[in-house]
Amino acid sequence: MKHAAIIGVGSYLPNRRLTNEDLEGMVETSDEWITTRTGISERRLAEKDQATSDLATHAARNAMRDAGITPADIDLLVVGTSSPDMIFPSTACITQANLGLTCPAYDVMAACTSFIFALQNATAAIESGRARTVLVIGADALTRHVDFSDRGTCILFGDGAGAFVLQAADEPGVLGIDLGADGTGGDMLKIPAGGSAMPTTVETIEAGLHFVQMVGNDVFKFAVRVIPKTTETALAASGLSVDDVTWLVPHQANQRILDTVADRLGLPHERVVSNIALTGNTSAASIPLAVDELYTSGNLRPGDILALVGFGAGLTWGAAIVRWTKEV
Repeated sequence: MKHAAIIGVGSYLPNRRLTNEDLEGMVETSDEWITTRTGISERRLAEKDQATSDLATHAARNAMRDAGITPADIDLLVVGTSSPDMIFPSTACITQANLGLTCPAYDVMAACTSFIFALQNATAAIESGRARTVLVIGADALTRHVDFSDRGTCILFGDGAGAFVLQAADEPGVLGIDLGADGTGGDMLKIPAGGSAMPTTVETIEAGLHFVQMVGNDVFKFAVRVIPKTTETALAASGLSVDDVTWLVPHQANQRILDTVADRLGLPHERVVSNIALTGNTSAASIPLAVDELYTSGNLRPGDILALVGFGAGLTWGAAIVRWTKEV
């Protein structure tokens, strides 16, 4: 049996910055209010002519360059996103064309947990022998779906993309994965209109039903409960414990969530990766973005154990335990 190992990492953030000071002129808020409640100082916004597929393409090219592979080497492309370019075709197919790939390509949608779900798909394809090299991308441009008069949501989100190249290896890189969903909590975090349940009309647009809606306190309670649990489940499936974790790489949603999770897992805060201050919540992109930052800063060594963990609308959650095998 072959195992999936990470051989390349890449990311991309748009150049356009939106700071807390900028938001002070747009909505009733302040830098102090935002920083205290979220830990966010600024976030990136896609340019007007940039779609989610463009962000994904940039990150993928960087990951492919890091892995030293060509388009012909890739057997499968999986894109995790909840802000696709359009209903169809898939963002993966558009990205495939941008990259000059000829492999199968499809999207996975599990909101902010999309990258973990996509990683599971990629790992299964390699372990089953169906693919040797798989490109996995997490990309989102959720600022396109944010109401910038709603201070509860507009302060949170940023745009970006991150990518892994996975390849079949004799020694396992991806050790264990735990996934979960609870559709009864779907109303906590949603974009109500634009789908088959509520097609786009003048009325849905005027009512602001195409923007992110969130019950913040309930999402917080859900996150701090589920992240430790799914992390411990994935670690147990890998034959490991929290003491073995070198780096916890959580979905970058809120610094208070990250701090609470660290305390509940008994992990020192310095072992919990956080880049939310300068990126905001980039949804499906946040975990690979954080891993790439950890990697490019020289803080990853072969043998390090990473716990990648996310949560999101659905409700969904998931954790992947990775042994880092790539040389710096």
